[in-house]
Amino acid sequence: MDKLTLLKRGIWLYFILLIFEGALRRWVLPGFSNPLLVLRDLLAIYLLFKAYQANIFPNHLFVSIMMWLGVVSVFIAIFFGHGNVWVALFGARIFIIQFPMLFLIGGVFTKDDVVEMGKWFLILAIPMAALVTLQFFSPQSAWINKGIGENIQAGFAGANGYFRPPGTFSFTSGVSAFFGLIAAFVLYFWLNTNKINRLLLILSSIALLVAIPTSISRTLFFECCISLVFFLYIQYAKPNFLRNMFQVFFGIVLVSILIINVPVLAVQTQTLIARFENANNSSEDGFQGAVIDRFLNGFTSAFEKMDSQYLLTGEGIGKGTNVGAQLLEGKVSFLISEGEWGRLLGESGIIIGIIVIIFRISMSINYTYASFQRIRYGEYLPWMLSSYGLLHFLNTGWSTATSLGFYVLMGGLILASLKKDENISIKK
Repeated sequence: MDKLTLLKRGIWLYFILLIFEGALRRWVLPGFSNPLLVLRDLLAIYLLFKAYQANIFPNHLFVSIMMWLGVVSVFIAIFFGHGNVWVALFGARIFIIQFPMLFLIGGVFTKDDVVEMGKWFLILAIPMAALVTLQFFSPQSAWINKGIGENIQAGFAGANGYFRPPGTFSFTSGVSAFFGLIAAFVLYFWLNTNKINRLLLILSSIALLVAIPTSISRTLFFECCISLVFFLYIQYAKPNFLRNMFQVFFGIVLVSILIINVPVLAVQTQTLIARFENANNSSEDGFQGAVIDRFLNGFTSAFEKMDSQYLLTGEGIGKGTNVGAQLLEGKVSFLISEGEWGRLLGESGIIIGIIVIIFRISMSINYTYASFQRIRYGEYLPWMLSSYGLLHFLNTGWSTATSLGFYVLMGGLILASLKKDENISIKK
């Protein structure tokens, strides 16, 4: 087996572990839930080592700077922060291992590989939608809703007495990340029906429509709305705009009528509506609370919570992660900030934190713009994937393994889809 094939198979294994890691930890091997949590990290280390041997280790300025920031942050955390070596190393793995893995996926995968993985996302959407529906209607004491370790449930409070289902993931955020990426792929394949089996596309589209209300996730709903906006822009840019828009409008109206009137989705739809109403009546304040406040308030609150002694150094990398909280306090909690930007500033301090935030903003703007440029050549894959990546590049939480995994995979797929030359020089 040549090294390129080995790396590609390793990336596919990364994808499989991302989707089923939570199932392994919750149902199959609960006694090994902690080792399984770092399995993808070990796989990433192996793949990066093999890439280095093959002389295709990601050679990007962002990668070099982030790895150095990770190394420096370890020493800062040990000598000026929380002082726990293991917590510092766990936090640094984001910069030193997972961030380079994103660029490795983008360097090794081709556009065809991205499309192939998109097909598998659509295949998995069907049983995943069935699973979250079963979890939605099952009591939290049911085996299918079993949590990690001593947790008695994996679901999270939703509305109307129903809980947000976790699917095969460790936590409910995995479901929104999974189906958010599926929405981008589904809409892409509707633009390119010749690249997918029509029956699979229809069934996966139905699965997505089922998952949106069943997840009780405002985040997933907004992600799907953004992908739809990107999709509509493609229709605007294509010839026969009025005919295309009429078809799209008719399809949206038809789907809306079906969702509202299908009895099996009535409970889920009412629950999602109640979730929005509850948020509007609380401090979450609807859209502002779901999206805008997670950026701005997370940024400003980090400065408010930071003591002056931690302003430059932060409280130590890794402290804001779930594992870091478990190791330091003996329980999972937000020791620094629930918002991602607040966590970055609180952990690493104002200098390193702002550098990382600038990197994330730059990636979001640059890759979305590069995807936009490809539309004129009839290349819609990067654009549709960027509908998912636009906000995820900015604010996806790196504190949980699943969210971090989707960030890495999503970023790698976008980079691969932007390739102009698919020839990879590699030493065998």
